Amino acid sequence: MGHTSLRMRGIGAALLALMTVMSNPKISVAAESVGGERAFSFVALGDMPYSVPNDYARFDRLIAEINRLKPAFSVHVGDIKSGSSACTDEAFQKVYDQFQTFERPLVYAIGDNEWTDCHRNRESPFDPRERLAKLRQMFFANPGESLGRTSMPVESEARALPSFAAYVENARFTKNDVLFVTLNIPGSNNGFETTDPQAAAEYFERNRANLAWLADSFEKAKETNAKAVVLIFQAYLWDIKDTANNIPPASGYRATIDAIDRGARAFGKPVLVVHGDYHFFDVTGFRDTQMRLVPNVFRLQVMGETQVHAVRVIVDPDMPGVFGFVPLIVRDNGDF
Repeated sequence: MGHTSLRMRGIGAALLALMTVMSNPKISVAAESVGGERAFSFVALGDMPYSVPNDYARFDRLIAEINRLKPAFSVHVGDIKSGSSACTDEAFQKVYDQFQTFERPLVYAIGDNEWTDCHRNRESPFDPRERLAKLRQMFFANPGESLGRTSMPVESEARALPSFAAYVENARFTKNDVLFVTLNIPGSNNGFETTDPQAAAEYFERNRANLAWLADSFEKAKETNAKAVVLIFQAYLWDIKDTANNIPPASGYRATIDAIDRGARAFGKPVLVVHGDYHFFDVTGFRDTQMRLVPNVFRLQVMGETQVHAVRVIVDPDMPGVFGFVPLIVRDNGDF
């Protein structure tokens, strides 16, 4: 399906969500009074700030609006800069400092623009693996805690699965019997480059860590009788398709799709996949490697790039569908 039709579907979903808000007084009240006694909200965003320095102010306005709403926490799905800008320490530090202005906890999943693509800037190329190490050092210095002015404890794969001690960025935490899981699954084919042996080696080891984290997290969800699972990462997983309408073996996402499909079916309760990459709001089902819908799995794609807005996710663990979606639009940040 082309990007234009996807965009129209995303806009339609946004309008439907807005109409739902207008017709349902419950959703219009404070974030923590949106449903049953255990209902809560979180904010999902990503792919920003891109056009700097102008977008720094737009991002600050969005953060201020999120702080005003006081969600339980926020999740940023990665791409903290544009793919064409240099991957400097200064650029990382600027966004890290902005992350720390979130009043409530912020959880960050690494995107491709800040590491896998850093060698593509001809004027200021960086080694992707060195940049990943820098991101881990800067944003995950305390693997057991989130970012934000008020942090919350998270469980890092580095500590939960010691054989993957390097993967401090993969984390999970539970809120009202809903398990949230972050993974380092970036765009640009998951960093899988067959012409670069070092990149390929990094991909295979990180992919192994991601698959282990997915399997362990779904197992934990079953053991704890979780009501739902939320998976958070950067990439749109279906970017490489062949004429047979399936995901080819060359895709760096095929194993991830299979693992989510397998884990979700065994779990048997609602699963939400939150990602970025395509920069517009979209809510659909989740498709397997044959492009068939997987039961009980929803997909939320957040806004980004020129659309410096976010999505407020309503979570009611005691309702059958668990999740609802409301676009969070900052008027002074432009159209969406």
